[in-house]
Amino acid sequence: MTIYEYNVDKMNGTTQALRDYQGKVVLIVNTASKCGFAKQFSGLEELYKKYKEQNFIVLGFPCNQFLNQEPNSNEEIAEICQLNYGVTFPMFAKINVRGQEQSPLFGYLIDETGGKKIKWNFTKFLINRDGTVAKRYGSTVTPAEIEDDIKSLLKK
Repeated sequence: MTIYEYNVDKMNGTTQALRDYQGKVVLIVNTASKCGFAKQFSGLEELYKKYKEQNFIVLGFPCNQFLNQEPNSNEEIAEICQLNYGVTFPMFAKINVRGQEQSPLFGYLIDETGGKKIKWNFTKFLINRDGTVAKRYGSTVTPAEIEDDIKSLLKK
């Protein structure tokens, strides 16, 4: 399996097929605008702008499962991310990354990286051009710290 098997909900209520990102290096992140790591939005945006012409994309998935740090509606989240951090990469509808209502996509990402549940916001999954998971990064790993891994995958 790959991420291309999944469809996800966009903030506007429509559905996005992840197969539309075939051939791209993808960074999937669970986000929260009220989290102490929210400053990472800026770093994620920098990576996106720097490498998007080389077929790289960041996909943000807001989640409110960690200390109620994303209580806003999808519309409010989109506005906060754009106004406060200049986010232009795709942000999707709020999801659950663990528990009974876990997003199937995140279930797959977790299974592919050893099965350990997500502990906090801004866990990142780097995806190869073929849609398979290359690496998982914890919340404290900044976007700048994974730039070399992104560059390496872009060269393949």
